[in-house]
Amino acid sequence: MIPRFGTPPGARRYRLRPGAYALLIRDGAALVTFQHAPEPEWQLPGGGIDAGESPIAALHREVYEETGWTIGSPSRLGVYRRFCFMPEYDYWAEKLCSVWIARPIRRLGPPTEPGHEAHWVPLAELNDLLADPGSRAFAGRVLGRQ
Repeated sequence: MIPRFGTPPGARRYRLRPGAYALLIRDGAALVTFQHAPEPEWQLPGGGIDAGESPIAALHREVYEETGWTIGSPSRLGVYRRFCFMPEYDYWAEKLCSVWIARPIRRLGPPTEPGHEAHWVPLAELNDLLADPGSRAFAGRVLGRQ
């Protein structure tokens, strides 16, 4: 059974939106992204898997777009569901989020995705920053807090 986080689905139609997200740890810190809009929040880097794209290809693309970093050795931690409104696309989504742990390899430049900033945060602060409860659950499990 796939765990669900966040508000239970309501009586409306949801569009399935698969995504891939990365937990990136190095030297006692995690590389995360701060997204300014539609709501300012701290997130694991990642996002939607485009039609015809593999989850691994999406993971590499999304991490680069949101952080400017390349990654290596991704290993899938698991998956969860989240039902939410996506104002940037103007639809309600059933997000099917796969979470991966990977090594941050090299910073090639700033994030290419507008409205995103890459930050290294101490592991002890990670769960308090992440807005998404599914991301917090996976990070907490990896860090031994759940």
